[in-house]
Amino acid sequence: MKGFVSSRLHPAANLLLLLVVAFVMFCLSSLLIAVCSNLFFHVGLLEMGNVQQAPQAYPNGWGVMMLSQGLLLLGGVGGAAIVLAALTGHKLADYFAPRRPVPLWWALVAMALIIISLPFMSGLIDWNAHAHLPDFLHSWEVKAKAMEDKAQIITRFLTRFTSLTRFLVAVLVIAVVPAVSEELFFRGVIQRNLVQWFNSRHVGIWLAAAIFSAIHFQFLGFVPRFVLGLVLGYLYEWSGNIFVPIAAHFAQNGFQLLLLYIQQREWSTTAFDPDSTEALPWPLMLLSLVVCAGLLWLLRRHMQAPHADELPTEMHTLSSGGVAVASADAPVPARTLSHHGVDITRENK
Repeated sequence: MKGFVSSRLHPAANLLLLLVVAFVMFCLSSLLIAVCSNLFFHVGLLEMGNVQQAPQAYPNGWGVMMLSQGLLLLGGVGGAAIVLAALTGHKLADYFAPRRPVPLWWALVAMALIIISLPFMSGLIDWNAHAHLPDFLHSWEVKAKAMEDKAQIITRFLTRFTSLTRFLVAVLVIAVVPAVSEELFFRGVIQRNLVQWFNSRHVGIWLAAAIFSAIHFQFLGFVPRFVLGLVLGYLYEWSGNIFVPIAAHFAQNGFQLLLLYIQQREWSTTAFDPDSTEALPWPLMLLSLVVCAGLLWLLRRHMQAPHADELPTEMHTLSSGGVAVASADAPVPARTLSHHGVDITRENK
């Protein structure tokens, strides 16, 4: 399939194009949000900003915020990733899942891994919550924490489930849509191009995880979200199928929502607080870490084993300047990349 732009652009050019596409998609999504908010909730464009700043003060604030968040992520983030793949002439299945199909149990184990990691992650959350930046960044730290406190008030309002319908809408908007959109964007496009750019799987995965965590603008959650990004990144790298990190990402958000719903319905007598930043007992954190390490080893072993139904590896050839050429016989010095963008003519980094 021929795209509007070359499929052989340098990875840096692809990332720059992604930013342009994302900006356009965010503008279009914002326009759609304004139309839908006025149509369904009678909230005009001039009132939209006030509702988003303090949704708890408006009768339709919950609905407007859910609509806004869902459409913005779906169109501005997930839509940008899909449009970029289409613009460069790729089939979506080949671009985001070059090793399709994958066994269902891979996704199920990936979901279990994320849930089992929560006790260990509680230790990282506790450490991050009490961490401090150097003195010269103290004023920025104070402002960042104030912004997070304000955002936390809105988050608690949005996750106050007064009915089953609200819970199901929240699962769709807070669990399903981010899992699909963010994985397409951060793993499917950003990580893919960073791996190609630096010719290293590990550098690409770690940089993508750092961008994934930083883009959420949550200082208190940077480290645990960075670790989550690493896990999701390696799951995508090992499996070669975007469905695996999507399933794991959904488990992360969906399980937290389920805990909140159980707590709010008072279905359990166990005292737990899904919003707590305190670490769980260290034996539980240690057990969580050991089990997660075992599951990661199991997934890596099976995902990287050759499979009879695996698609042939797509080969790309880049010149020494990083620009793709038609074949390895090009007159400029070239290197050959796998579909992950890693130089297979060299020893893996």
